[in-house]
Amino acid sequence: MVSTIGGPSTVAAAAAVAGAAGAATTITTTDATQLFINTTLDSCALKYEEFVIPTTVPYCNWTWDSILCWPPTPANLTIRQRCPPAHGIDTSKFAERRCSAEGQWEGKPGSPPNLHGWTNYTPCYSPEVIQLFRKLYAGGSDDEANDKIDIAERTRTLETVGFSLSLVALIISLIIFCKFRGLRNNRTRIHKNLFVAMVIQVVIRLTLYIDQAIIRSGGKKFGNESSRQGIDNTPFLCEASYVLLEYARTCMFMWMFIEGLYLHNVVTVTVFQGRFPHTLYAIVGWGGPVVLTVIWAITTAQYIRQQKCWWGYNLTPYYWILEGPRLAVVVLNFIFLLNIIRVLIVKLRQSHTSDVEQVRKAVRAAVVLVPLLGITNILNMTQAPLDKTALEFAIWSYVTHFLTSFQGFFIALLYCFLNGEVRTALMKSISVYLSLRGHHDWAVRRQSLFSAGYPTVPVNEAPPQTGGDTNRNTNRNAVSNNLLASANNHTANGGMISSTANGFRCGWFSRCFLVQKHTNPSAPEPAPPESVVFDISD
Repeated sequence: MVSTIGGPSTVAAAAAVAGAAGAATTITTTDATQLFINTTLDSCALKYEEFVIPTTVPYCNWTWDSILCWPPTPANLTIRQRCPPAHGIDTSKFAERRCSAEGQWEGKPGSPPNLHGWTNYTPCYSPEVIQLFRKLYAGGSDDEANDKIDIAERTRTLETVGFSLSLVALIISLIIFCKFRGLRNNRTRIHKNLFVAMVIQVVIRLTLYIDQAIIRSGGKKFGNESSRQGIDNTPFLCEASYVLLEYARTCMFMWMFIEGLYLHNVVTVTVFQGRFPHTLYAIVGWGGPVVLTVIWAITTAQYIRQQKCWWGYNLTPYYWILEGPRLAVVVLNFIFLLNIIRVLIVKLRQSHTSDVEQVRKAVRAAVVLVPLLGITNILNMTQAPLDKTALEFAIWSYVTHFLTSFQGFFIALLYCFLNGEVRTALMKSISVYLSLRGHHDWAVRRQSLFSAGYPTVPVNEAPPQTGGDTNRNTNRNAVSNNLLASANNHTANGGMISSTANGFRCGWFSRCFLVQKHTNPSAPEPAPPESVVFDISD
């Protein structure tokens, strides 16, 4: 699997070491195991400038292969050195060079000996990275492999743009949800937890991407990337960054599961229709990923501790300790989506809606819910078609990483910026601001018909119902009515006006996640719970 988790894109990072990876050659002869790592040709020359080559047997001259400095070696002898610390390299293994009988370094298999020769770094790579290279060069053409690497590099640029837009949109959405007291309810509380998890993930990703870009550009300028300090070249900090990244990503999936579960329960079943289970959701959303991440981190540290910055950890089978639960979340949310759409279609048929209108509403509801439920992430969990043509790989890469990087932007757009209640709250705030400055003729625009998912009016926590099917249906309708209340409910209770006029501020971050309760809410007309879904498709 290729993904942007774990540092640079696997294919993009492979470009840095692809030149050193040739056809595999197994040589069992061993000689010196001393490590001779030099960073420049001059330092290698200085090391052996006083060495006198014996005349009794042919000798291969010292050489520097741009990574390791190799000493003068007698003919018919294979010399080994410890693999250098680099991405995807196991430093406990050995790189090899062989001096031919004529006293010249052997080239790649099938090519004649020459002055500079060829270093076999293939044994240095982990089995997962070797398999990656085999897929990358499966077509037998170096040009096609280079095209795939270029595609991966351009994909990184697309990701950077997408994550940057997502970060800005998510932060603005969190500010809006915290600013207006009337928008604080159970639904937006789940939204805010999801947004926080996504913000943490995006910040770490962008930090790593920018660090890698600076180090890469500095390496090209000064001729040595590995000598420049950065997150990837800092022990413990690098590993800790990726552990925190995976934790935030797992939290994001768990809160997407809670989003799907909550909506599904409101629309179809009566689970958790009493008091809102804040503690249970917090344990599942923030506590569950801690256990999974700790187990994965310990296992991965034992398996690839010799590799620099755990490079390629997403290629190992142990990555499924995290990816397995994430895949399960996507599958469950997909089932929730199908059942929600089924309820929508049934109600549309009962209302004698035309077939065209039924299809339109069902498609719009599905499109709006797909990013929130994380279903688009299924593409990122599939294996990259590295062994296919460059065109097939390009389509997969661009589509997958576009959906992944812009996911936060789309969620913020649909569930905050296009939300009818949010827009009404903003318009009222602007109206109050302008009125205080003498613009009394400024009128609040009409609320948009598009509520973008779940109306964000205050939700009263209903007491548990124990009276059978009749009470359960009544409870479902009560919860749905609260979710579907309009801006008139805000005005009747004075919540929106007072919050905008007085200027609500979050003194503590945790206060932004509290649910505002109204002791005497206006009671709207009874409405079925599936109206939540109808609001999405309107």
